[in-house]
Amino acid sequence: MSTLSHSIRNFNRFELKYLITLRQAEMLRSSISDYLHPDENGNGNGNYLLTSLYYDSPDYSCYWEKMDGVRFRRKLRLRHYQTQEKINDNTPVFVEIKQRYDRVTQKRRVTLSYQQALLLCNQRQLPDQISLKDIPVIQEISGFIWQYNLQPVSIVRYQRQAFVGSDFDLGLRITFDTQMSSQTRQLDLMHEPDLYPMFSPDQVIMEIKVNERIPYWLTEMVANHNLRLVRVSKYCRSIDIAKDYSPYSKS
Repeated sequence: MSTLSHSIRNFNRFELKYLITLRQAEMLRSSISDYLHPDENGNGNGNYLLTSLYYDSPDYSCYWEKMDGVRFRRKLRLRHYQTQEKINDNTPVFVEIKQRYDRVTQKRRVTLSYQQALLLCNQRQLPDQISLKDIPVIQEISGFIWQYNLQPVSIVRYQRQAFVGSDFDLGLRITFDTQMSSQTRQLDLMHEPDLYPMFSPDQVIMEIKVNERIPYWLTEMVANHNLRLVRVSKYCRSIDIAKDYSPYSKS
């Protein structure tokens, strides 16, 4: 799997989410084939497996900020784009802050080895060698961890098929996520997964991600298929699934 597109450190964009069926996903995938092409970061069809380790405070501040619809919110995750090789201490992963302000999503991330990432996020130890361009993000991650006393709380895993725009639709990206599962124990990506399904096998999360505006052909397609926006978070869903309800009450 190529990592070219995944190497971007900072970006802003709008994200729109839809919870659809597999049948709808098949029809939509066929409809967009004339406009988009499969993401190069995949198996030739834009498919790849994603695993994310999420962090939160002891009182689950990130969870509640999302559930309460707080306009400005952040979350920290460690993200691995899986390949044929098993993850080990030296496997490169992303340490990523995902930030939301109103409808704009911002991401800032650095690439570290899995061992370095755990030392940073779990043990509060800065990497020995940091490139100058990564220092601001490392400092923000470190400050976020210290301020909220962040700890690993959930692993989310799913299959993604991604499509990207041509020169006429630069920055446009549509993804279809399936086989979504999670766990809240044994929070180490090197352990064998012990995952629980998060959605029905027939459900798909489709996301439209765009830098500025949604092209007219896509707004027409969404309207023709009668799609409705949803407020869904895979991280929050993983916490809910842990006990089949939101188990964390506010203090």
